[in-house]
Amino acid sequence: MSLQKNKTQLGLKENWLQFSILVLVNAFVGAMVGLERTIFPQFAEIEFGVASKTAILSFITAFGISKAIANYFTGKLSNYLGRKNLLVLGWCLAIAVPIILMMAPTWGWVIFANVVLGVSQGFTWSSTVIMKIDLVGPKNRGLAMGLNEFAGYFSVGILAYLSSIIATNFGVTPYPFYLGLGIAIAGTLLSVLFVADTKKHVALEQKDTNPALPQNIFLQTTLKHKNLSAITQAGLVNNLNDGMIWGLLPIYLFNIGYSTVNIGILAAIYPTIWGIGQLFTGKMADIFSKKKMLFWGMFAQAIAIMLLPQSVAYLVLVLICIILGLGTALVYPTFLAAIADEVSPNQRAETIGIFRLWRDLGYAIGAITSGVIADIFGVTPAIICIGAVTLFSSFIIQFRMKT
Repeated sequence: MSLQKNKTQLGLKENWLQFSILVLVNAFVGAMVGLERTIFPQFAEIEFGVASKTAILSFITAFGISKAIANYFTGKLSNYLGRKNLLVLGWCLAIAVPIILMMAPTWGWVIFANVVLGVSQGFTWSSTVIMKIDLVGPKNRGLAMGLNEFAGYFSVGILAYLSSIIATNFGVTPYPFYLGLGIAIAGTLLSVLFVADTKKHVALEQKDTNPALPQNIFLQTTLKHKNLSAITQAGLVNNLNDGMIWGLLPIYLFNIGYSTVNIGILAAIYPTIWGIGQLFTGKMADIFSKKKMLFWGMFAQAIAIMLLPQSVAYLVLVLICIILGLGTALVYPTFLAAIADEVSPNQRAETIGIFRLWRDLGYAIGAITSGVIADIFGVTPAIICIGAVTLFSSFIIQFRMKT
């Protein structure tokens, strides 16, 4: 069943119903990640006796690598297999994740579940991103990405908090994963019944568009094209520091004496502000300089991260998490809107897939790097090191990106 009009038009107003359905779908996609955000370090230690920071963060490494690879293939295949088909496939994989986690006999099965989750997230999130950009056309790309990422990351924050409440009252397993199973089933049904493919919108926009990139889109996006490569490295570093926060923030807060509920609140503030902020920063990306938004967003993240281990006071940590969320909100929809501005519609899906490949490899790089540093030198040096890398990334944006 399709809720899309027969006449193909570009624009947010013209496609508001289909766009709204995709926003709701992405809220469910984000919720699947939020489910793990708070409880997994305790899940690892309590259920499986995993104490090494590197080993605990291995689930983020598995997730990041598999999601990155799935992003790349979503970009490559979406023009051939169809955006909707990949979206539905991603949701079918998502259903398996909470079932595996509930029944996992060893930590290896948990790692496998996060590989499946990463592939699922790559197919589902990338498909909703590409389809929304297809629908709205060139005028409202920033707003479209702001709404998309708001839905996803607001859900991450809400589920991070809800899972901590469920874990506190009923244990870290299996009850939080029952919620995940319900979310996966709902997302699958919504996608199958109500989402329509957007290939006609791509064909319509292609008639009046930017010239195509030279051959070897991968090399252009990664290294050669100044704007695309600058955006891509910042995307990688953004998720590198998010991987560190995901894995080490709960450990750091637990080490300084915070309860599971308070850890859940602090862990939820950052993605919630990140999500809500994009309601505003997405539209800002359609109006203001994307380069300036990317620079100041990465700079704010760097300062917040380096301040994080300097205080144990609850209100100060709340403020730091808010600044971190605002900095991330400035860059996240802007990344995708800026990428879309640089390429033709026929190359857009592949270019976004390559960007998201590198961006989500940041999860794995951040988890491995911060985990190794934390095991050797401690959690505080690991956090400060990742903050310094983020600061360096902001200056790459400033000096390499042209506009």
